[in-house]
Amino acid sequence: MDQGKGDHTAASVATRRQEKGQRAYLSGQAAEAGVIRAYAARGVAVLHSRWRGQGGEIDLILRDADDYVFCEVKKAATVDLAMARLRPAQARRIVEAAAQYLGQTPEGQLASVRFDLAAVDGSGAVEIVENAFGHF
Repeated sequence: MDQGKGDHTAASVATRRQEKGQRAYLSGQAAEAGVIRAYAARGVAVLHSRWRGQGGEIDLILRDADDYVFCEVKKAATVDLAMARLRPAQARRIVEAAAQYLGQTPEGQLASVRFDLAAVDGSGAVEIVENAFGHF
C-alpha cells in the first residue's frame, strides 16, 4: 500500500494540524510584536501581552497617558480583511475581560479606557484604529 502523497492517516492529519497551529501562533506573535513597536513609537507603554481573564483573552493592554488601552490584534492578507475579523461577540468578550482587569487597578471602573483594533497585513504593515469598538 503506497502512503506517498495520499497519506491521510490519523497521525499525519494530526501532525499537519499541529504544524498549522504552530504557524498561526508564531504569525500571531509576530503581528503582536509589530503592533507593540507601533505603539512604542507613539510613546504608549505595554502593560500586558495576552492577558487572560475569566471572560477571555486581551491581546494587548497598554497605557497611553491616563488611558488604559485594550487592543485586539488581527492579522490577514490585507488590513481590510484583518479589520473584518473582529466580530461583535468577540468585542463584547474583550470588554467584559477589560472590566475584570480594571477591577484590579486603583482606578477601577472609573478608569479612562479605549478599545483599539490593530490590523496587520501580510507584509507586516500595522494600522491602529483607536476606539474601534465604537463602530459596532
